[in-house]
Amino acid sequence: MDAGKLLGRGLSFPPRVGPDGRLQWSEGERNVRESIQVILTTQQRERILLPEFGGSLGQYLFEPNTVTTRHQLAERITRALAQWEPRIAVESVSVEEDPRDARAATAIITYKLVATGARERISLGVTLAG
Repeated sequence: MDAGKLLGRGLSFPPRVGPDGRLQWSEGERNVRESIQVILTTQQRERILLPEFGGSLGQYLFEPNTVTTRHQLAERITRALAQWEPRIAVESVSVEEDPRDARAATAIITYKLVATGARERISLGVTLAG
């Protein structure tokens, strides 16, 4: 099984240069994880040719770190991934206060790869106001 053909290939994120001086590519599960990160950290209207793309999590930068804000974050993550990442089926999204930083939250996303049925999990830190 070729993971790149099954789950896709693309430039790595963040962009990396390999030992040969060329840009590196990612494929398979790693490419999906990188895509999730790109979707969630891109602000809507940031891409000129695709202005509705992105999760716009940065808009929560000055919001209080409350249960309500974390619930809104979880809903936004779920909607953005459902719209922009067809290779996964989101099973759950939980956003919890970061115990080490009162101004931060951690989103834990559990999803299933549509092509293989494999379950994956990714976490993403979100900075809030506190």
